[in-house]
Amino acid sequence: MTPQPVVNRVLLALAGLILLGGGLLILFAGLDLYRRHDLVPPAGWPLTVPGDVLLGSADRDRWSGQGWWWWPAVIAALALVFLLALWWLLAQLRARRPGTLPVGGTSAQDGAELRDRALSDAIAAEAGALPGVARSAVRITGRPARPHTRVGLTLTSRAEPRTVLDALCQGPLRTARRSTGSARLPTEVRLRVTGHRPHRVE
Repeated sequence: MTPQPVVNRVLLALAGLILLGGGLLILFAGLDLYRRHDLVPPAGWPLTVPGDVLLGSADRDRWSGQGWWWWPAVIAALALVFLLALWWLLAQLRARRPGTLPVGGTSAQDGAELRDRALSDAIAAEAGALPGVARSAVRITGRPARPHTRVGLTLTSRAEPRTVLDALCQGPLRTARRSTGSARLPTEVRLRVTGHRPHRVE
């Protein structure tokens, strides 16, 4: 797994946990579940009864007494968190694709260029023709100097994954490396198996 998906999943998990915890606090307080089920929340636990607020009068007075700089600092921190979250969201929506790939290991100025979509379509067509492959999908991401290939294969019920992977490496991927002149072409392969009806034995 590449570092970017790992970071994305960690951030999504943290955001999900924070939202889940906040939602449960509001749900328990709004439905008065602590009193109905004789539950005793910990001391200082926020939102324990209906109509409760996150910051009471005493808390607001205490935080207001920190000085004139306190609330501007809080607002600035929240604005920074919002901008970082917005930047991260836009980065996920904007697919990072190389666009064009230099052919023959030369730079774009000195050599011919190959569209990443044309290369991915060629790999997908050749991979889809392999024995045991029902469907194939290929996407090329990364930078032109360091492309990364993502291959999704849907195998038939009788296909052997190891055999299909060997054929993929020796066939379409080797052809792609030879076509672009790249010594390395990092590839992530995801395999699925087509659903099939159970066979009846008589």
